[in-house]
Amino acid sequence: MSTVDTQKRYGTGSRGSDSIQSSAVRFSGDSGDGMQVVGEMFATCAALSGAYLHTFPDYPAEIRAPAGTLPGVSAFQIHFGSQDVETQGDWVDTLVAMNPAALRVNIDEVAEGGLLLVNTGAFTEDNLSRADYTDSPLDALSASGRYHTVFVNINQRVLDALKGMDFPTSDKIRCKNFFALGLTCRLYGLSIDYPRDWISNKWGNKPALALANETALEAGYTHAEKLEVRLPLLCVDRALLPDGIYRKISGNEAMALGLIAGSEKSWREIVCGSYPITPATPILEELAQHKHFMVKTVQAEDEISAIGIAIGASYAGHLGVTSTSGPGLCLKSEGLGLAVMTELPLVVIDVMRAGPSTGLPTKTEQADLFMALFGRHGESPVPVLAARSPSDCFRTAFEAVQVAVMCRTPVIVLSDASIGNGSEQWRVPTPDDLPEIEIDPMKRGESYKPYERDPVTGARRLGLPGRPGFEHRIGGLEKDEKGQISQDPANHEHMVEMRARKVQAITRFIPPTEVAGAREGDLLVVGWGGSYGAISLAVKHLHRDGYSVGHVHLRYLHPLPSDLGQIITCFKNVLVPELNQGQLAMVLRAAYLRDVQTFSRMQGRPFRISEIRDRMETLLKQSSRGG
Repeated sequence: MSTVDTQKRYGTGSRGSDSIQSSAVRFSGDSGDGMQVVGEMFATCAALSGAYLHTFPDYPAEIRAPAGTLPGVSAFQIHFGSQDVETQGDWVDTLVAMNPAALRVNIDEVAEGGLLLVNTGAFTEDNLSRADYTDSPLDALSASGRYHTVFVNINQRVLDALKGMDFPTSDKIRCKNFFALGLTCRLYGLSIDYPRDWISNKWGNKPALALANETALEAGYTHAEKLEVRLPLLCVDRALLPDGIYRKISGNEAMALGLIAGSEKSWREIVCGSYPITPATPILEELAQHKHFMVKTVQAEDEISAIGIAIGASYAGHLGVTSTSGPGLCLKSEGLGLAVMTELPLVVIDVMRAGPSTGLPTKTEQADLFMALFGRHGESPVPVLAARSPSDCFRTAFEAVQVAVMCRTPVIVLSDASIGNGSEQWRVPTPDDLPEIEIDPMKRGESYKPYERDPVTGARRLGLPGRPGFEHRIGGLEKDEKGQISQDPANHEHMVEMRARKVQAITRFIPPTEVAGAREGDLLVVGWGGSYGAISLAVKHLHRDGYSVGHVHLRYLHPLPSDLGQIITCFKNVLVPELNQGQLAMVLRAAYLRDVQTFSRMQGRPFRISEIRDRMETLLKQSSRGG
């Protein structure tokens, strides 16, 4: 039996004719309940309906926690709407809870007046005990008036829909995720054509299994029509997207495609040496799907050999790439030092996660900045770039290839778990949208000095091995301009300075820094990486309310943009929100001798817009009082 309580928020069935700008939906259940699958399906349905979207997969940190327990809860959140939503959503508008543990873990994230869609079939005495409930909370939740509830025994509904099919009961119940998907799609007025096609393609060689899942999907869709509300219950306005070809893309997918685009524009084939590590492995997997672009991938036996493969490929004239997360970046530090000394183009991608050590490997954090900037032996300056959103990973990876190839240097690209695993809409660029990455080739018979510098970029000249006249020594020992090993003190200091100047010279190619909101005033918020959406919207809200606040979001963390210091002087206060204990804030204090305020969060999840807005308002009030 279904229980429906929607009168306060939606009226008695009249809600269907209205529409809303955006909504955040979270599917949550046990890690074996298929929440990631149906979350991705719902996101694609929303995208195909013409909505902007931003997703937030939330995996358990343990590989396989006991079923039904709090540590084993897996969730997938989709924020979609008619305007660019930019974040995963501060609060959940609709929670699909497949068991008591999912309800307990997520209930505090649900907005007041939000909708609870609960699978009552999983609320057994054993499951309630595993979720630390002594009694079922459903009656109390329904009576509280805080939420609107749709209680459905999904387990039994699935068994009824699949009655007569030759499957064990346990296998039939595994189809419950598609029932929940169909039900939620109907509540939002979304078509289920895409998940129906996906099921057919996924299990085309197992027609009985495909039929079972499709039947469960359609049963959920049909069951929504039996609820005592007019459908769709919630209708998100269609977005007015600029003309173009769009697709839903994750940060890790976009990173891989950006690397491929860079390799095509620089006429260098990619060789990616990587060791699987959460949450960066999908980059290696995506690159492996594109052999037709002459991409070569090697799953190495460890992180050290992975970067060694990439460095060797760069020496041979290819584009060396390696992807990792924080623990792997530690192990790659010696290899990075070698790439700095040999001045070879190399792209290292760090998809950051909560640490140290194993930490929370599926949760997000921004705590690898210091390691990217300083985590190498000796004076080893390396350009560091950071992507700000899933789709921005494409442009960031492309620019990293530009810098690496043109300046003959390793480059570190910082992403994080919420960016890499999350997805959003992406307007697919044409080849003409991307610039050529041009390098003056070495000419046969030309006099070759390996460390002779380009007067503009400071880059050394690269001679490919095996070509007559371009023979030279390579390795970690210091060299002079001719490529000969040198122990001369003055030469070593000169070469250290040349490598540092080369990296600093990149500021000539960094575009002018964009300042959103006020260009001068009381408060400048400086961000980097995945905090972009929350900061951007918080600043927009306060600027619209009349506050003189601005926002700068940095892609280049080293070197810093040449105009950043001047921008900072135009504001009385500077605030840096970041998912660490204040790493960028410390860098800015050292660089510009300003009192930079830190706003730190290290809870394994992205910032909320409201958190940043509240911190900004507090700082503005303190400043107005002279505190």
